[in-house]
Amino acid sequence: MSQVDDNPQPEASSQIEQPAAVSSIAVPTSDIARQRRRIADLEEKLQVLESGHAVKQRETNYFMSQGRAIRRMVTLYDSVEDLINENDRRCDIEGDDDDITLESVFHLHLLIATDRFDTSQNWLQTGYIVLNNVLPWFHRKASDMEYEDYTHMLKKLRQGADGAQGDDTSKLKPLVPDWVNREWKPDPPVDPEDKHCRGFTNDACGRLLCPTELDWNNPTLVLHFVRAGIRDRIDGHIVTEMSWPAFLYAGYTADPNNLEEGLFKSKLLVQAFKAIFTSPSSAKEVAGDGDGANIIENNRRAKKDVLGKKVKTHVAQIIKMHKVSPRSIAYVSCQVSDGDFDYIQFWCNIVDFFECPPGRTAQRNVDRLLMWWTRKVFGTTRRAELSDAAKAHMSVNALAMQRARLDDALFDSE
Repeated sequence: MSQVDDNPQPEASSQIEQPAAVSSIAVPTSDIARQRRRIADLEEKLQVLESGHAVKQRETNYFMSQGRAIRRMVTLYDSVEDLINENDRRCDIEGDDDDITLESVFHLHLLIATDRFDTSQNWLQTGYIVLNNVLPWFHRKASDMEYEDYTHMLKKLRQGADGAQGDDTSKLKPLVPDWVNREWKPDPPVDPEDKHCRGFTNDACGRLLCPTELDWNNPTLVLHFVRAGIRDRIDGHIVTEMSWPAFLYAGYTADPNNLEEGLFKSKLLVQAFKAIFTSPSSAKEVAGDGDGANIIENNRRAKKDVLGKKVKTHVAQIIKMHKVSPRSIAYVSCQVSDGDFDYIQFWCNIVDFFECPPGRTAQRNVDRLLMWWTRKVFGTTRRAELSDAAKAHMSVNALAMQRARLDDALFDSE
Protein backbone atom coordinates (compact mmCIF):
# COMPACT_ATOMS: atom_id res chain seq x y z
CA MET A 1 0.00 0.00 0.00
CA SER A 2 1.09 3.56 -0.64
CA GLN A 3 2.32 5.94 1.95
CA VAL A 4 -0.88 7.74 1.64
CA ASP A 5 -2.78 4.64 2.38
CA ASP A 6 -0.52 3.95 5.30
CA ASN A 7 -1.41 7.34 6.84
CA PRO A 8 -5.07 7.93 6.05
CA GLN A 9 -6.48 11.45 6.67
CA PRO A 10 -9.64 11.72 8.82
CA GLU A 11 -12.82 12.19 6.79
CA ALA A 12 -14.60 15.56 7.03
CA SER A 13 -17.53 15.34 9.38
CA SER A 14 -20.96 16.00 7.89
CA GLN A 15 -21.92 17.97 11.00
CA ILE A 16 -20.44 21.27 12.24
CA GLU A 17 -19.15 21.03 15.76
CA GLN A 18 -20.90 23.41 18.32
CA PRO A 19 -18.62 25.79 20.20
CA ALA A 20 -18.25 25.33 23.93
CA ALA A 21 -20.81 27.16 26.13
CA VAL A 22 -19.85 30.74 26.85
CA SER A 23 -19.18 31.27 30.55
CA SER A 24 -21.18 33.98 32.54
CA ILE A 25 -19.96 37.53 32.03
CA ALA A 26 -21.52 38.73 35.36
CA VAL A 27 -19.13 40.63 37.56
CA PRO A 28 -18.85 38.73 40.81
CA THR A 29 -20.73 40.53 43.62
CA SER A 30 -20.89 39.46 47.21
CA ASP A 31 -24.08 37.95 48.59
CA ILE A 32 -24.26 40.61 51.32
CA ALA A 33 -24.24 43.47 48.82
CA ARG A 34 -26.96 41.85 46.72
CA GLN A 35 -29.15 41.24 49.78
CA ARG A 36 -28.74 44.84 50.90
CA ARG A 37 -30.01 46.11 47.55
CA ARG A 38 -32.95 43.70 47.57
CA ILE A 39 -33.91 44.82 51.07
CA ALA A 40 -33.67 48.48 50.07
CA ASP A 41 -35.87 47.83 47.03
CA LEU A 42 -38.49 46.04 49.14
CA GLU A 43 -38.42 48.81 51.74
CA GLU A 44 -39.05 51.39 49.02
CA LYS A 45 -42.01 49.41 47.69
CA LEU A 46 -43.36 49.02 51.23
CA GLN A 47 -43.03 52.75 51.82
CA VAL A 48 -45.03 53.45 48.67
CA LEU A 49 -47.74 51.04 49.81
CA GLU A 50 -47.84 52.53 53.30
CA SER A 51 -47.97 56.03 51.88
CA GLY A 52 -50.94 55.09 49.72
CA HIS A 53 -52.63 53.49 52.72
CA ALA A 54 -52.01 56.62 54.80
CA VAL A 55 -53.56 58.81 52.11
CA LYS A 56 -56.54 56.46 51.91
CA GLN A 57 -56.89 56.51 55.69
CA ARG A 58 -56.77 60.31 55.81
CA GLU A 59 -59.44 60.45 53.12
CA THR A 60 -61.58 57.96 55.03
CA ASN A 61 -61.24 60.00 58.23
CA TYR A 62 -62.16 63.15 56.31
CA PHE A 63 -65.34 61.61 54.90
CA MET A 64 -66.41 60.36 58.33
CA SER A 65 -65.70 63.77 59.86
CA GLN A 66 -67.69 65.55 57.15
CA GLY A 67 -70.50 63.02 57.43
CA ARG A 68 -71.09 64.11 61.02
CA ALA A 69 -72.81 67.21 59.66
CA ILE A 70 -75.46 65.33 57.68
CA ARG A 71 -77.96 64.41 60.41
CA ARG A 72 -77.28 67.68 62.22
CA MET A 73 -77.66 70.07 59.29
CA VAL A 74 -79.11 68.28 56.26
CA THR A 75 -81.64 65.55 56.99
CA LEU A 76 -82.62 63.60 60.07
CA TYR A 77 -83.74 60.46 58.30
CA ASP A 78 -83.11 60.37 54.51
CA SER A 79 -80.05 58.58 53.17
CA VAL A 80 -77.53 60.40 51.01
CA GLU A 81 -78.23 57.83 48.29
CA ASP A 82 -81.92 58.83 48.23
CA LEU A 83 -80.98 62.50 47.87
CA ILE A 84 -78.60 61.72 44.99
CA ASN A 85 -81.14 59.49 43.24
CA GLU A 86 -83.79 62.22 43.36
CA ASN A 87 -81.39 64.75 41.89
CA ASP A 88 -80.40 62.28 39.17
CA ARG A 89 -84.06 61.67 38.39
CA ARG A 90 -84.68 65.38 37.92
CA CYS A 91 -81.58 65.70 35.76
CA ASP A 92 -82.99 62.97 33.50
CA ILE A 93 -86.17 65.03 33.15
CA GLU A 94 -84.76 68.54 32.94
CA GLY A 95 -81.25 68.05 31.54
CA ASP A 96 -77.97 67.54 33.38
CA ASP A 97 -76.19 70.42 35.12
CA ASP A 98 -72.62 70.08 36.35
CA ASP A 99 -72.97 72.52 39.23
CA ILE A 100 -75.50 73.45 41.85
CA THR A 101 -76.35 77.09 41.16
CA LEU A 102 -78.49 79.78 42.71
CA GLU A 103 -80.79 79.47 39.69
CA SER A 104 -81.40 75.82 40.54
CA VAL A 105 -82.50 76.83 44.03
CA PHE A 106 -84.94 79.40 42.59
CA HIS A 107 -86.20 76.75 40.18
CA LEU A 108 -86.76 74.37 43.07
CA HIS A 109 -88.87 77.01 44.86
CA LEU A 110 -90.89 77.42 41.67
CA LEU A 111 -91.49 73.67 41.52
CA ILE A 112 -92.67 73.68 45.11
CA ALA A 113 -94.97 76.64 44.51
CA THR A 114 -96.56 75.05 41.44
CA ASP A 115 -96.71 71.63 43.15
CA ARG A 116 -95.14 70.03 40.09
CA PHE A 117 -93.59 67.27 42.16
CA ASP A 118 -95.04 65.54 45.18
CA THR A 119 -93.99 66.48 48.69
CA SER A 120 -91.58 63.60 49.29
CA GLN A 121 -89.70 64.39 46.07
CA ASN A 122 -89.47 68.06 47.03
CA TRP A 123 -88.08 67.09 50.42
CA LEU A 124 -85.40 64.94 48.81
CA GLN A 125 -84.38 67.56 46.26
CA THR A 126 -84.28 70.32 48.85
CA GLY A 127 -82.16 68.00 50.99
CA TYR A 128 -79.73 67.49 48.10
CA ILE A 129 -79.31 71.25 47.66
CA VAL A 130 -78.80 71.71 51.42
CA LEU A 131 -76.27 68.86 51.36
CA ASN A 132 -74.21 70.70 48.75
CA ASN A 133 -74.41 73.92 50.72
CA VAL A 134 -73.12 72.11 53.81
CA LEU A 135 -70.52 70.03 51.89
CA PRO A 136 -69.58 72.24 48.90
CA TRP A 137 -67.12 69.66 47.56
CA PHE A 138 -69.62 66.80 47.45
CA HIS A 139 -71.36 67.26 44.08
CA ARG A 140 -68.14 67.58 42.06
CA LYS A 141 -66.30 64.82 43.86
CA ALA A 142 -69.21 62.38 43.64
CA SER A 143 -69.46 63.08 39.89
CA ASP A 144 -65.75 62.48 39.21
CA MET A 145 -65.18 59.38 41.34
CA GLU A 146 -64.90 55.79 40.21
CA TYR A 147 -67.86 53.74 41.41
CA GLU A 148 -65.86 51.78 44.01
CA ASP A 149 -64.46 54.97 45.53
CA TYR A 150 -67.91 56.56 45.35
CA THR A 151 -69.57 53.75 47.33
CA HIS A 152 -66.72 53.84 49.85
CA MET A 153 -67.26 57.58 50.33
CA LEU A 154 -71.00 57.16 50.87
CA LYS A 155 -70.39 54.38 53.39
CA LYS A 156 -68.04 56.57 55.42
CA LEU A 157 -70.36 59.57 55.24
CA ARG A 158 -73.17 57.40 56.54
CA GLN A 159 -71.02 56.07 59.37
CA GLY A 160 -70.06 59.60 60.34
CA ALA A 161 -73.68 60.78 60.25
CA ASP A 162 -75.03 57.93 62.37
CA GLY A 163 -72.10 58.10 64.77
CA ALA A 164 -72.63 61.81 65.38
CA GLN A 165 -76.32 61.33 66.11
CA GLY A 166 -75.54 58.61 68.64
CA ASP A 167 -72.85 60.75 70.26
CA ASP A 168 -75.23 63.70 70.59
CA THR A 169 -77.91 61.54 72.17
CA SER A 170 -75.40 60.22 74.71
CA LYS A 171 -74.09 63.72 75.39
CA LEU A 172 -77.54 65.17 76.14
CA LYS A 173 -78.72 62.21 78.21
CA PRO A 174 -77.15 63.45 81.48
CA LEU A 175 -77.15 67.16 80.60
CA VAL A 176 -80.87 67.75 80.03
CA PRO A 177 -81.95 66.16 83.34
CA ASP A 178 -79.28 68.22 85.12
CA TRP A 179 -80.59 71.46 83.56
CA VAL A 180 -84.18 70.55 84.47
CA ASN A 181 -83.22 69.66 88.04
CA ARG A 182 -81.33 72.93 88.48
CA GLU A 183 -84.11 75.13 87.13
CA TRP A 184 -87.23 73.36 88.37
CA LYS A 185 -85.92 71.40 91.35
CA PRO A 186 -88.47 68.58 90.97
CA ASP A 187 -89.08 66.14 93.82
CA PRO A 188 -87.99 63.49 93.12
CA PRO A 189 -85.32 64.84 90.73
CA VAL A 190 -85.04 63.60 87.18
CA ASP A 191 -82.74 60.57 87.04
CA PRO A 192 -80.96 60.30 83.65
CA GLU A 193 -80.43 56.57 84.19
CA ASP A 194 -84.08 55.79 84.95
CA LYS A 195 -86.38 56.22 81.94
CA HIS A 196 -89.43 55.67 84.18
CA CYS A 197 -88.88 58.97 85.99
CA ARG A 198 -88.60 61.01 82.80
CA GLY A 199 -91.20 62.18 80.31
CA PHE A 200 -94.77 62.78 81.43
CA THR A 201 -94.34 60.70 84.58
CA ASN A 202 -92.27 63.56 86.02
CA ASP A 203 -94.13 66.83 86.62
CA ALA A 204 -91.20 69.06 85.60
CA CYS A 205 -90.58 67.10 82.39
CA GLY A 206 -94.31 66.89 81.75
CA ARG A 207 -94.67 70.66 81.91
CA LEU A 208 -91.88 71.09 79.33
CA LEU A 209 -93.23 68.39 77.00
CA CYS A 210 -96.88 69.40 77.31
CA PRO A 211 -98.50 70.60 74.06
CA THR A 212 -99.18 74.33 74.04
CA GLU A 213 -102.90 73.75 73.47
CA LEU A 214 -103.08 72.01 76.86
CA ASP A 215 -102.26 73.65 80.19
CA TRP A 216 -100.21 71.47 82.49
CA ASN A 217 -100.70 73.94 85.36
CA ASN A 218 -104.45 74.47 85.26
CA PRO A 219 -106.50 74.65 88.54
CA THR A 220 -106.60 71.53 90.65
CA LEU A 221 -109.53 69.58 89.23
CA VAL A 222 -108.62 70.28 85.61
CA LEU A 223 -104.94 69.92 86.45
CA HIS A 224 -105.25 66.27 87.40
CA PHE A 225 -107.51 65.63 84.43
CA VAL A 226 -105.01 67.12 81.96
CA ARG A 227 -102.00 65.33 83.41
CA ALA A 228 -103.84 62.02 83.77
CA GLY A 229 -105.29 62.42 80.28
CA ILE A 230 -101.86 62.87 78.75
CA ARG A 231 -100.33 60.04 80.71
CA ASP A 232 -103.21 57.68 79.91
CA ARG A 233 -103.47 58.93 76.29
CA ILE A 234 -107.16 59.81 76.60
CA ASP A 235 -108.85 61.18 73.50
CA GLY A 236 -108.19 64.89 73.24
CA HIS A 237 -105.00 64.57 75.29
CA ILE A 238 -102.87 62.38 73.04
CA VAL A 239 -99.52 64.05 72.38
CA THR A 240 -98.52 63.89 68.72
CA GLU A 241 -96.03 65.45 66.36
CA MET A 242 -98.70 67.98 65.37
CA SER A 243 -98.30 69.98 68.60
CA TRP A 244 -95.60 72.44 69.61
CA PRO A 245 -94.31 71.38 73.06
CA ALA A 246 -93.78 74.02 75.73
CA PHE A 247 -90.01 73.48 75.88
CA LEU A 248 -89.68 75.20 72.48
CA TYR A 249 -90.98 78.53 73.82
CA ALA A 250 -89.27 81.35 75.65
CA GLY A 251 -90.33 81.04 79.28
CA TYR A 252 -91.85 77.65 78.36
CA THR A 253 -95.20 79.36 77.82
CA ALA A 254 -97.07 80.06 74.58
CA ASP A 255 -99.65 82.71 73.77
CA PRO A 256 -102.61 80.83 72.21
CA ASN A 257 -103.51 84.00 70.27
CA ASN A 258 -99.97 84.40 68.90
CA LEU A 259 -98.31 80.99 68.77
CA GLU A 260 -95.31 82.32 66.84
CA GLU A 261 -94.27 84.66 69.67
CA GLY A 262 -91.32 83.15 71.54
CA LEU A 263 -91.32 79.91 69.52
CA PHE A 264 -87.83 78.29 69.29
CA LYS A 265 -86.42 80.76 71.83
CA SER A 266 -86.31 78.64 74.96
CA LYS A 267 -83.29 78.57 77.23
CA LEU A 268 -83.31 74.76 77.27
CA LEU A 269 -83.19 74.58 73.48
CA VAL A 270 -80.29 77.04 73.28
CA GLN A 271 -78.43 75.10 75.97
CA ALA A 272 -78.86 71.84 74.07
CA PHE A 273 -77.78 73.47 70.80
CA LYS A 274 -74.61 74.87 72.32
CA ALA A 275 -73.83 71.61 74.10
CA ILE A 276 -73.88 69.81 70.75
CA PHE A 277 -72.30 72.39 68.46
CA THR A 278 -69.94 74.46 70.61
CA SER A 279 -69.32 72.38 73.80
CA PRO A 280 -71.16 71.38 76.98
CA SER A 281 -69.22 74.02 78.92
CA SER A 282 -70.45 76.79 76.61
CA ALA A 283 -74.04 75.77 77.41
CA LYS A 284 -73.49 77.06 80.94
CA GLU A 285 -73.10 80.60 79.57
CA VAL A 286 -76.63 80.80 78.19
CA ALA A 287 -78.65 83.65 79.67
CA GLY A 288 -82.39 84.08 79.51
CA ASP A 289 -82.10 87.28 77.47
CA GLY A 290 -79.42 89.13 75.55
CA ASP A 291 -76.65 88.03 73.26
CA GLY A 292 -74.48 85.02 73.87
CA ALA A 293 -70.73 85.03 74.34
CA ASN A 294 -68.58 85.42 71.27
CA ILE A 295 -67.65 81.78 70.84
CA ILE A 296 -65.52 82.39 67.74
CA GLU A 297 -63.41 85.08 69.42
CA ASN A 298 -63.11 83.11 72.64
CA ASN A 299 -61.86 80.08 70.75
CA ARG A 300 -59.37 82.23 68.80
CA ARG A 301 -57.89 83.50 72.05
CA ALA A 302 -57.83 80.07 73.66
CA LYS A 303 -55.83 78.18 71.06
CA LYS A 304 -53.90 76.64 73.94
CA ASP A 305 -54.72 76.04 77.55
CA VAL A 306 -52.58 77.08 80.51
CA LEU A 307 -50.43 73.97 80.09
CA GLY A 308 -49.68 74.80 76.49
CA LYS A 309 -51.77 72.01 75.00
CA LYS A 310 -54.05 72.75 72.07
CA VAL A 311 -57.71 73.29 72.88
CA LYS A 312 -60.02 70.76 71.26
CA THR A 313 -61.99 72.23 68.38
CA HIS A 314 -65.76 72.09 68.71
CA VAL A 315 -68.27 70.56 66.31
CA ALA A 316 -69.20 73.83 64.62
CA GLN A 317 -65.56 74.42 63.69
CA ILE A 318 -65.07 70.90 62.39
CA ILE A 319 -68.09 71.07 60.08
CA LYS A 320 -67.40 74.74 59.22
CA MET A 321 -70.67 75.99 60.66
CA HIS A 322 -70.70 79.79 61.07
CA LYS A 323 -74.40 80.45 61.55
CA VAL A 324 -77.43 78.60 62.84
CA SER A 325 -79.61 76.92 60.21
CA PRO A 326 -83.26 75.82 60.33
CA ARG A 327 -82.39 72.14 60.06
CA SER A 328 -79.89 72.30 62.91
CA ILE A 329 -82.63 73.78 65.14
CA ALA A 330 -84.98 70.98 64.07
CA TYR A 331 -82.30 68.39 64.82
CA VAL A 332 -81.69 69.68 68.34
CA SER A 333 -85.44 69.94 69.01
CA CYS A 334 -85.81 66.24 68.17
CA GLN A 335 -82.84 65.37 70.38
CA VAL A 336 -84.36 67.18 73.38
CA SER A 337 -87.91 65.91 72.91
CA ASP A 338 -89.03 62.79 74.76
CA GLY A 339 -92.33 61.70 73.30
CA ASP A 340 -94.04 58.71 71.75
CA PHE A 341 -94.80 60.13 68.29
CA ASP A 342 -93.48 60.42 64.75
CA TYR A 343 -90.16 62.25 65.07
CA ILE A 344 -89.72 62.40 61.32
CA GLN A 345 -92.91 64.42 60.91
CA PHE A 346 -92.00 66.53 63.94
CA TRP A 347 -88.67 67.38 62.29
CA CYS A 348 -90.46 68.16 59.01
CA ASN A 349 -92.91 70.48 60.80
CA ILE A 350 -90.04 72.50 62.24
CA VAL A 351 -88.19 72.69 58.93
CA ASP A 352 -91.42 73.75 57.20
CA PHE A 353 -91.85 76.58 59.70
CA PHE A 354 -88.49 78.04 58.68
CA GLU A 355 -88.17 77.09 55.02
CA CYS A 356 -91.77 77.50 53.81
CA PRO A 357 -93.10 80.74 55.34
CA PRO A 358 -96.51 81.74 53.90
CA GLY A 359 -95.55 85.33 53.05
CA ARG A 360 -93.12 88.22 53.36
CA THR A 361 -93.99 89.03 56.97
CA ALA A 362 -93.47 85.44 58.03
CA GLN A 363 -90.18 85.33 56.09
CA ARG A 364 -89.00 88.48 57.82
CA ASN A 365 -89.82 86.96 61.21
CA VAL A 366 -87.90 83.80 60.30
CA ASP A 367 -84.86 85.82 59.21
CA ARG A 368 -84.88 87.72 62.50
CA LEU A 369 -85.23 84.50 64.48
CA LEU A 370 -82.25 82.93 62.71
CA MET A 371 -80.16 86.06 63.35
CA TRP A 372 -81.14 85.86 67.03
CA TRP A 373 -79.99 82.24 67.10
CA THR A 374 -76.67 83.00 65.42
CA ARG A 375 -75.95 85.74 67.97
CA LYS A 376 -76.91 83.42 70.82
CA VAL A 377 -74.62 80.63 69.67
CA PHE A 378 -71.71 82.31 67.90
CA GLY A 379 -71.54 85.72 69.52
CA THR A 380 -72.28 89.38 69.06
CA THR A 381 -70.69 89.96 65.67
CA ARG A 382 -73.10 91.78 63.32
CA ARG A 383 -71.21 91.18 60.09
CA ALA A 384 -73.67 88.63 58.73
CA GLU A 385 -76.63 90.88 59.57
CA LEU A 386 -75.65 93.78 57.28
CA SER A 387 -78.04 94.39 54.42
CA ASP A 388 -76.81 95.17 50.91
CA ALA A 389 -78.04 98.75 51.33
CA ALA A 390 -76.06 99.18 54.53
CA LYS A 391 -72.92 97.75 52.93
CA ALA A 392 -73.31 100.09 49.93
CA HIS A 393 -73.13 103.18 52.18
CA MET A 394 -69.97 102.08 53.96
CA SER A 395 -66.88 104.12 53.03
CA VAL A 396 -65.02 101.37 51.15
CA ASN A 397 -67.95 100.68 48.82
CA ALA A 398 -68.93 104.37 48.69
CA LEU A 399 -65.41 105.28 47.52
CA ALA A 400 -65.48 102.57 44.87
CA MET A 401 -68.75 103.94 43.49
CA GLN A 402 -67.43 107.54 43.53
CA ARG A 403 -64.34 106.53 41.56
CA ALA A 404 -66.48 104.67 39.06
CA ARG A 405 -68.78 107.67 38.58
CA LEU A 406 -65.77 109.99 38.12
CA ASP A 407 -64.29 107.71 35.50
CA ASP A 408 -67.63 107.51 33.65
CA ALA A 409 -67.96 111.30 33.73
CA LEU A 410 -64.46 111.81 32.26
CA PHE A 411 -65.12 109.23 29.56
CA ASP A 412 -68.37 110.92 28.55
CA SER A 413 -66.69 114.34 28.36
CA GLU A 414 -63.98 113.21 25.94
